[in-house]
Parts: sequence; structure tokens; C-alpha cells
Amino acid sequence: MSALRPVRTKLAALGVFVLGCDACLPAQAHHSAPTSYFLDQKIAIEGTVIQFLLRNPHSFIHVAVPDNQGVIQEWSVEWGPGILLAHDNINSETLKPGDKVRITGSPGRIAAEHRLRMSAIERTSDHWGWKGAFDCS
Repeated sequence: MSALRPVRTKLAALGVFVLGCDACLPAQAHHSAPTSYFLDQKIAIEGTVIQFLLRNPHSFIHVAVPDNQGVIQEWSVEWGPGILLAHDNINSETLKPGDKVRITGSPGRIAAEHRLRMSAIERTSDHWGWKGAFDCS
């Protein structure tokens, strides 16, 4: 039996313990919604879905939206975590590129970034929609 075996065993156990503790801690770098969005304001955008990313901790919809001059701007719309949206029967097939949508939400604090924190969405072709709140600040 190697003299290093007890040391290796203790180091391995320590490593597992540290990884386990790390998995239990909240993400310290996670942003707070009020620092990124004007939660006391609501705006609406209409456009075409470019991409829908159903994931945790936040889902995103990227939407092509014409501005007042008709120039297309890409908006990044933050939605709730995929695990919570699944409770509302929302899955990765719910929205597809090309879908026309109307989205209401809180605008981002930096207007040039074209960001929105969703509070409601409607797919205009069939009037499917979602309205609600998510708390994953």
C-alpha cells in the first residue's frame, strides 16, 4: 500500500466537499432586474422572431423590430427560466423564427441596447399568448 494513498483519499474527499458546497451557493454575479430594466415603465414592440432560447436562468427571444425610420433593430427580450415556463406549457417549439409577435415589457436602462424584460407576448397569427410575471431577478 502506498504511503500517499491516505493523502490522496483525503484530498479527493475534500475536493468533492468543496464542489458540493459550491453547487449550493447562489450565483453572486447574477444581475438584479432593477439594475438592468426600468420596471416602472412598459413599452410594446412588434416584430419577427429571429431566435428563441428556452433555458435557465433566463430565456430570451431575439426579435427583428423596425424602428420609426423603418430600420430593423434586433431586440433581446428576457423571459423567465425555462423550468418555470414549462409549467405554462411553453417549450422550445412554442416560438419559431419567422413568427410575428407583439411583446410588452419593461425597457432596458440603456436604450441603444434594445432590451426588454417581458410581461406579455402575443403571436399575432393565432393570438396565442402569455401574460405574467417571473421572479428570477
